[in-house]
This record gives sequence, structure tokens and C-alpha cells, in this order.
Amino acid sequence: MKKSLVKKALIIVGAVIVLLVVIAIAIPLFVDVNKYKPTLETDLSTALGRKVELGNIGLSILSGGVKVDDVSIADDPAFSQTPFLQAKQVTAGVALLPLIFSGRLAVSSFTVTDPQVSLLHSASGKWNFSSLGGASKDSHSESSGATNISVEELKISNATIILGTGGAHGKTQTYQGVNIEASGLSYTSQFPFKFSAQTPGDGTISLEGQAGPINASDSAQTPLNAKLKVKSLDLAKTGFFDPSSGLAGIVDFDGDLSSDGREMKTNGTVNVNKVKLVAGGSPSSVPVNVDYATTYEVVSQKGTLTQGAVHIGSALANLTGTYDTAGTSVTVQMKLAGQGMSASDLEGVLPAVGVALPSGASLKSGTLNVNLTITGPVDRLTIVGPVNLSNGEMTGFNLTSKLGALGSFAGLGKGGGSNTEIQTFSADLHQDPAGTQANNVNIVVPSIGTITGIANVSPSGKLDCKMNAKLASGNMVGSMTSGLSSFMGGGKSQSGGGIPFRIEGTTSDPIFLPDIGGMATGMAGGMLKGGAGNATGAAGAASSALGGLFGKKKN
Repeated sequence: MKKSLVKKALIIVGAVIVLLVVIAIAIPLFVDVNKYKPTLETDLSTALGRKVELGNIGLSILSGGVKVDDVSIADDPAFSQTPFLQAKQVTAGVALLPLIFSGRLAVSSFTVTDPQVSLLHSASGKWNFSSLGGASKDSHSESSGATNISVEELKISNATIILGTGGAHGKTQTYQGVNIEASGLSYTSQFPFKFSAQTPGDGTISLEGQAGPINASDSAQTPLNAKLKVKSLDLAKTGFFDPSSGLAGIVDFDGDLSSDGREMKTNGTVNVNKVKLVAGGSPSSVPVNVDYATTYEVVSQKGTLTQGAVHIGSALANLTGTYDTAGTSVTVQMKLAGQGMSASDLEGVLPAVGVALPSGASLKSGTLNVNLTITGPVDRLTIVGPVNLSNGEMTGFNLTSKLGALGSFAGLGKGGGSNTEIQTFSADLHQDPAGTQANNVNIVVPSIGTITGIANVSPSGKLDCKMNAKLASGNMVGSMTSGLSSFMGGGKSQSGGGIPFRIEGTTSDPIFLPDIGGMATGMAGGMLKGGAGNATGAAGAASSALGGLFGKKKN
């Protein structure tokens, strides 16, 4: 008897399941969801504040939703006439019982697969999505009652995002594999969200946290608190920097981000490998790490870097200042100050700013002090300020022998071994896209004396330096230099009381040449001071004599 009752119960349950399956299959044949399309388009357009167009709508009972083909959401006309969003298909979660029995379409969620979305901003800082959803806060009260739309869950998967600036001359970059998840979207409370994307060059970005309440007047000013992670972002492939600037590097970032809708604060650690800052530079062989904190005004698009601890090995410098993201390029007004930094630790990053040591040379020791002002667009920076090196030693390069190869420095070439001791080096640096100029160069090399002058380095690394060597009094040719200095004007001539020479070639292969014209001018000045009758003739004779003395050798 009991077995019979159980058997009957199972048969009834099975029959109900079969009936439900048959109904689920049959309902789409009798319910024409497309008749709700005009209402749905109207309500969505009202909710989003943009014209929404929908293709065919199909009811999927088994998945509990409505599938909509060929969805298009218009862009803000101030930015573009092309759609803000295009998607082949959107699945909307619906409440089936109200739809079946009362004809009321209640949409609770959206899943958008493989869409293309354009995110553009203007020079004033406005985004094309800022006005998106501006009317949705009141959409329920304004609705005719036929439709009830709420967004309890939003999923966007495998999207293509076009990010950049609007207008005819705007720059954009495409990001693939973008995924967004959010639930409980609200105008009155916070809600969780996740964002991830692939960057050009196989990098990744992820952002996860809490956002909301949604700002009804400008969704770009919605508050949020989130963790931001960036892996292997290739700066050169972001599309936001002029390729001719040479700016490059692989960036990793891990930090926190918070915003009240008006002011955004971020802090964290940035790690940059293979950084390159100028067109003529080469990738750094050592990483650059920055511990930073910044505040950013969302409306004005201006920010302040309150902390910027730059670590290169054991060397530490502090970067602070302001930046402005309005327009097509980020511009900065920054200060970089570092004291007592290890020169050997900094050697690996010198190529990034276009400084290449002579072939085979290396900085063994020394401490560097800098106090630099950094201004302009990040891909066209101007860097100005003093640089000082103390107690340095360069191995694999002998400056004494290079100068000794010049005829007038006879005897210098036999000393110093293969290294160069630099007691002090100082210069006033000016670097911009046109190249690097070092004014007021002053180098004290114990084995030689004092070298002064002006050095110019082109973006490609070519040298054009006018220098003057005043040999130390204890040097074996010091007395000769003293006499020659007197002959050239008593130390007040163009030569500065020493022997002028030039440096050409490149930073990796410098060529030292005698400055015969400078010497001749100095001698003529000395003769004039001594009352010589024919200074021009003396200068010509001196030039010929010096040409024979130096032999115009290149080393």
C-alpha cells in the first residue's frame, strides 16, 4: 500500500515537471514580447537620457529572461554622432508571472555580451557618460505603469572600450576584454562592483570595491572606494603619448582609490621597468619605484602630488608638485630633489634620460645631489636645475689619457691607469625635447686640474662641448700651462686662463679635439694687452703653430 502511494506521488511530480517544461516551451509561441518593444525603448530612453534602439526581442523562459538583438544607445551629441554603445545581444532578466498574467514587463537585470563602448572626455573634463541616466531617478514616477525597470544586476562581458578625447583632433585607444559586474545599483546607497580590462601590449587593469550612490546629474561624479591593480601596462602602446617623444616603460601599480564625487585620493606603489623619458634615450636597466599619494579635483581635472618617494636602488629622491589632465596631454609642474644619492645605483637609469657613459665605462662610486624643476606636457618635458657629483670614480675610462693625447697636454697620457677620479662635478642642467645643455660646467679631476665650459647633447646623443682645462699647479705641465695662460691674456681671455678644447662625437664615444681658434684668439688678446702691433697677424701665426703642435688628433 505504501509503495503504491509513493509510486503515485512520483508519477504526479513527474507529470507536473513535464507540464512545466511543455509550458516553458509553448509560452514563447503565444507571448509576442516584441509588442512591448516600443514601450521598452521609450522607458529605456527616458531612464538613460539617450535614444535607445532595439532589434528583435525573444522571450527565453528557460533562462528567465528576454534576449534583445542589435541594441544601440546614442552618444551625447556634444561628443559624437556615433553610438555610445553597440551590442549584438543583450539579455534582460524579467519577472515572468507579471508578464504572463498581467502583461507587465518588469526588468531587473542586464547582461551585455561583446559590446563596443566609446568613453570620451572633453577639454573641460566632461565625459560622454556624465549625463547617462540623468532621468532614471524619476523614471518610476514618470512611467506610464506598463513597464517597471530596475537594475538589480549589471554584467558587461568581453567588451571593447574606445577611450580618449572627443572632437576632430581627439586621440583614442582601444582596450579589449573589458568586464564589468555590479549589483544593486542605487541612487541612495553604495553597491559593489568589479572592473577588469586588457591593455594594449598584454597588460591588465582591475578595479574592485564599492560605488554609489549614483550621482543623478553627473554619473562621473559618483563616489567610490576601490582597490586598483595594474600589471604590465606598456606606456608606449597606450596611445596617449606622442611616439616621437620616446616615452616608454612597463608599469605595475598597486594602490587604493577613494572619491566623494568631487575630490579623488589615490595612494600606492608604482613600479616601472625599462623606463625611457627622451627620444634619444635607451630603456633603463634598473627598475624605478615610486611610493606616492595624490589628490585630484574631478571637475577641474587638476591634481596635487603630495608624496612621491622615488627609489632607484638605494638612491632616494622626492617628487612633488601639481598636474593637469585637461586637454589632450597631461601637463605637470613638479620639483625633484635628491641628496646624497648613490651614483652607482643611478647609473642604470642614466640612459633613460639620454645619458650614455663612454663605452666600457662605469660609475664605481660617488654621491649625487639634484634640485630640478620639471614642467610641461609629460611627453615633452622641460627639466631645469643644478646637478652636483662628489667623490666619484669612473672605471674603464681615463680622462687623463684622453686629454694627454692633445699635443699641449704632453705627459698627461701616462698617468691615471684605466680609471678617472672625479673630486667634484657641477652643472646647471637644461633639458627639453631639443636636447640637453649643461651650463657652468665645473669638473675637478685631481690628476688633471679643473675643467670648465658648456656642454650640449643632441637628442641623438651627439656632443658639442666647448671646454677649458686649467691644469693643477703640481702637475708636470703646470708651469707650461701657467706660461701659456699668461701669453693668452693673463687668465682673463676667452680661454679662462687655461687651455681650451672641444668634445665632439657621442656620449658613448667622445672625441677630444684642440680648440685652435680659441687658443689663437686668446693669444691675440694677450698680445694686444702687451701692446703688440699686429694682433691679427700674431693670431694667424699662433693658429698655424698650434695646429702643428696639436696635429689635429682625434681620440
